[in-house]
Amino acid sequence: MALPLPGMKPRPDQALSLNMKLVSHHELQGFGGIGEGMGMQLARDGRRILWLAHESAPKNFTAVDVTDPKNPRVVVQTELPHAKVRSNSLDVVGDTMAVAYQTSAVNTQPAGFDLFDISKPENPKLISHFDASGAHSRGVHAVWFVDGEYVHMASGAPDFQPTNPADDQFYRIVDVRKPAKPAEVGRWWLPGTRVGDPTPPPARHPTFDSGFRAHNTNVFPQRPDRAYVGYISGGAVILDIADKSRPKLISHWRYSPPYTGFTHTVLPLFERGLLIVSDECVQPDGKDWPKLVWVVDARLESNPVPISTFPMPPVETFAKNGGRFGAHNLHENLPVPGSWKSEDVIVGTFFGGGVRAFDVSNPYQPQEIAYFVPPAPKLSRAGSIQLNDVYVDDRRLVYTVDRFAGGLYVLEMTI
Repeated sequence: MALPLPGMKPRPDQALSLNMKLVSHHELQGFGGIGEGMGMQLARDGRRILWLAHESAPKNFTAVDVTDPKNPRVVVQTELPHAKVRSNSLDVVGDTMAVAYQTSAVNTQPAGFDLFDISKPENPKLISHFDASGAHSRGVHAVWFVDGEYVHMASGAPDFQPTNPADDQFYRIVDVRKPAKPAEVGRWWLPGTRVGDPTPPPARHPTFDSGFRAHNTNVFPQRPDRAYVGYISGGAVILDIADKSRPKLISHWRYSPPYTGFTHTVLPLFERGLLIVSDECVQPDGKDWPKLVWVVDARLESNPVPISTFPMPPVETFAKNGGRFGAHNLHENLPVPGSWKSEDVIVGTFFGGGVRAFDVSNPYQPQEIAYFVPPAPKLSRAGSIQLNDVYVDDRRLVYTVDRFAGGLYVLEMTI
């Protein structure tokens, strides 16, 4: 990316782009605050339906027909039962969708996840609810559901008391092969984060303590015996889940402190023996900078070694425009029909830094090759765009969403 001239910076009311162009924009009927749940359904009637989880109440999820990417159309938008719950995360497999529910306080319901039959997108039907509420639980923050058999998730539980309230969500595996009766089959937490653990609690970052808890819990068909877990202040974790009832630690790469933590996503590139590990920025105005995307050599999975980070524009260019600036979600090469997959190009969202694509064919020197930074949505309380999540389909169309008000942006990547 060309750097601005001295004394100049991007204006939040102007779009910036390189090798990405806007195809369409949809404000989602005035409810444009979207979380980090995006899933593509190839419907039986030939339509492409993009399912979106909202960042906060009052809306639960929205389905958008993107068959014609120039003319996206909302086909259904649903409500949450109250303002103290958010959906935030979802995944789609065929005609089934898993939706996470996290509450703003413990001992509140619904906290867990729902399974929906979405065979008729305009009329999603509840199949079952998995309850994760409890005295120390806020429910489920993120779900991973790609094989139609198991939901992997970051969740609290009624029988789990954390040593610190910030450590309330851990890795849980739920069997949904009988969709009407989901049942937990396994769990893992970082030793020392549960009351009663023989291991002492882990040392906490003196300034940026976001909690030792799971975030993304990714399991791929290439290695169904492995879970790749971002553990927030706990770093990146690889687990052996060959026996799902007893996950075992293979490796644990923690780089906070000295870095400011919040490991979000651990994305394996299996053919290349690499991991792409993203942080999440959680503070405005660059207070928790740097928030990076790391390239990690994982050929020896018991000893992951960082070898580079993605290049980023200077923090002073974007950090003071309003809201957050730094790494967040990645397109995760979802192993489902309709999803684009690449081990050479990684696409991610960076809040006020927009959506960006990187060439990692040389893992020691990743290169930025495309970006799109929309202007600030009119009703956004951040004052800048805050792109939250990204999904790339097999047409190489990029779908990205704003955290507060902007809704859905459909982009064409011209690399």
